[in-house]
Amino acid sequence: MPVIKSAKKQMRQALKRRERNAPHRSEVKTVFKKQLKFIEEGKLDEAVKFMPTAFSVIDMCLKRNLLHRNNAANKKSRLALALDKAQKGGVKKA
Repeated sequence: MPVIKSAKKQMRQALKRRERNAPHRSEVKTVFKKQLKFIEEGKLDEAVKFMPTAFSVIDMCLKRNLLHRNNAANKKSRLALALDKAQKGGVKKA
């Protein structure tokens, strides 16, 4: 536990930020897994319709500085590549 007053305040701020950011980080993980599940199950129509939603959630977290820009780009790329491979015939895990 912090002893110094400024460290105590920093801890309070960190807790508030963690509580505020946790749902958004969780949503990114959920959306990512959901999109991959659509692709793996061969539900390509649903996957295509869900892609903008997935990209939107990732971009929102990027805007809030919850994800690094390279991490967000990597996630979007993995989803797009997986969907592209599935549409071309070979369903492969990302």
